[in-house]
Amino acid sequence: MNFLQRTATIAPPGYNRWLVPPAAIALHMCIGQIYGFSVFKKPLAQALGVTAPAAGDWTQPEVGLSFSIALAVLGVSAALFGKWVEKNGPRLTMVVSALCFCGGLVIAAGGVFWHQLWLLYLGYGLLGGIGLGLGYIAPVSTLVKWFPDRPGMATGLAIMGFGGGALIGAPLAEELMRHFAGPEGVGAWQALLVMAGIYVCFMTFAAWLVKVPADDWKPAGYVPKVTTAAPVKVAVDTAWRTPQFWLLWGVLCLNTTAGIGILGQASPMIQDMFNVTPAAAAGFVGLLSLCNLGGRFLWSSFSDVIGRRGVYAAYFILGAALYLCVPWTQRGGYLAVFVILTGAIISMYGGGFSTLPAYLRDMFGAYQVGAITGRVLTAWSVAAILGPQLVDRLSAAQRAAGVPAGEAYNTTLYLMAGLLLLGLACNLAVRPVDPRHHVKP
Repeated sequence: MNFLQRTATIAPPGYNRWLVPPAAIALHMCIGQIYGFSVFKKPLAQALGVTAPAAGDWTQPEVGLSFSIALAVLGVSAALFGKWVEKNGPRLTMVVSALCFCGGLVIAAGGVFWHQLWLLYLGYGLLGGIGLGLGYIAPVSTLVKWFPDRPGMATGLAIMGFGGGALIGAPLAEELMRHFAGPEGVGAWQALLVMAGIYVCFMTFAAWLVKVPADDWKPAGYVPKVTTAAPVKVAVDTAWRTPQFWLLWGVLCLNTTAGIGILGQASPMIQDMFNVTPAAAAGFVGLLSLCNLGGRFLWSSFSDVIGRRGVYAAYFILGAALYLCVPWTQRGGYLAVFVILTGAIISMYGGGFSTLPAYLRDMFGAYQVGAITGRVLTAWSVAAILGPQLVDRLSAAQRAAGVPAGEAYNTTLYLMAGLLLLGLACNLAVRPVDPRHHVKP
């Protein structure tokens, strides 16, 4: 067990820091499967009827709730275990993440097999969500410490794999369900079991690969910026009492609520709006994952140039404009334009996550940035309930009221644009932390 302790992960002198990002990306590509969950929604909603929903089948909103629970628990577990992660290091955290996340997939498979919705919520939602929270924050503080010269790029590297998880997970799940499907089942529980086996291998490999720098380590040639002000150093238990913490909490919550609604409903949405096949919809989910991944790296790297506050202003202003344009693409049948617009929206959604740790580092310093990030991620918990449930339930209500399926999402899209403008107001109100909150030398 000494292998899992933090002291066993301290890198020796001369260690190449560029060997650490692959570990972070490998772990996040696995747990990022959550973003491909929408490909399971229609199959699980007809698990008994197989070819069409039958009596006793779950509804899509019921299935989608497991996605919301998982992301809600992600934020809560990241907040609760943030200090534990800082104390025990990334390797032990990543192993526990693998056990929870992949164990959750196994329990979810059992829920599908026995058609017990509570097992789906327990496995994919609760236990899987704990695995998500631990796996999400483990690489963040590690890479921030490895790249003090480029914090925006570092957090982009740490988190971009999570956004790209559906790029592999969605087509893999679709192909596995197609392989195992037959007259007696949709192949979902078998797909979940196979994915659990694949992911546990890659996640444990990532845990073996990860290293942390020594406390006195600095990159070759790195000279911290000279400033007359004392370095910012705010403890996690103090940070959450500042207005900056809650303004950034609101920034993350509003940006995430808007983006996650599309991700959680991506496959059914494009099928309803443009009548594409399930296979094409899975490809669309994978493409959104690629945009999510790319946005996490590109936007966060760009924030090193224009600043975190400036890049968030771009997310909110441009994102709101794009949301207002999406219903127009459906009315005109402009599928390609729809894909481009939603891809751009999701790139900024991903960028919001990868820029956040650097924003928090700017505000509170690197001292306990991993634990502070964990607490701010409770905003994700709230957004995980609001976003998918707003899209699921408002679109279902619109269809029940006689609105054509393709137009049932319009009201929600306009609402999301309004939420982004509210997020813009929170971002513009952020100011530096008062020195009285800093840790005293």
